[in-house]
Amino acid sequence: MDDRFNTIAGWALFAGIVGLGLTTVSSHYFSADKPHRPEKMGYAIEGVEQEAEGGAEAPIATLLASADVAKGQATFAKCASCHTISQGGANGIGPNLHGVVGEAIGKGVGGFAFSDALKSVGGNWDFEKLNDWLKSPKAFAPGTKMTFAGLPKGEDRANLIAYLNTQGSNLPLPAAPAAGAAPAADAAPADAEAKDDKAAPAEASEAAAQ
Repeated sequence: MDDRFNTIAGWALFAGIVGLGLTTVSSHYFSADKPHRPEKMGYAIEGVEQEAEGGAEAPIATLLASADVAKGQATFAKCASCHTISQGGANGIGPNLHGVVGEAIGKGVGGFAFSDALKSVGGNWDFEKLNDWLKSPKAFAPGTKMTFAGLPKGEDRANLIAYLNTQGSNLPLPAAPAAGAAPAADAAPADAEAKDDKAAPAEASEAAAQ
C-alpha cells in the first residue's frame, strides 16, 4: 500500500515539475519576437513643436515686439465663424471685435449679451488681459459662454492681439522688458546714509514737478 502511494505521489510531483518547465519555456518562446514596453510611453510627431518642460513663457510685451500681424490675421480665421471685426459689423455668436483692444470688458458697443461671468471681471481689454483670455477663456472668466478652448502658444496669441489692435484700436504696444534687467530692489542704496544723501535732491525734484 505504501509503495503504491509513493508511486502515485512521485508521478504527481514529476508531472508538476514538467508542467512548470513547459510554462517557463513557452513564455520565453511566445514573447521572443514581441517588443518590450518602452520606459517612456508615446512618441514625438515630426513637425509638431514640443514645449520645454518647466520652460517659462516670455512676457506678452516681449512677444508683441516681434508679433506678425499677417499671421495674426490668419489665426483670426479660427474666430471668424463667431466674430466679425469690420467697423459696424453685426454681432454673431460672439460680439463684433472692431476696436476691442482697450475696450471695457463685458461691455461692447453693439448690444451683445455678455455673460455675467465676463462682466464681473471689470477693467479694460488691455494686452495682458487679452493674452490671458485668449490663452484660456474658461480660466480667465469661469462660467463664460465662450466655448473656444484657447491658444496655447504665446506667439500665436501675440500675433492675434497685434492684428486685433490694427482693427480700430491702434494703441501703442507695451515696451518689452529689457533683457537681464535687475529688479528695482537691487538698485536700492546699501545703507541708510546713502538714502539720506539722496533724499534732499529727490524731494526738490518732486516739488519742481508739482
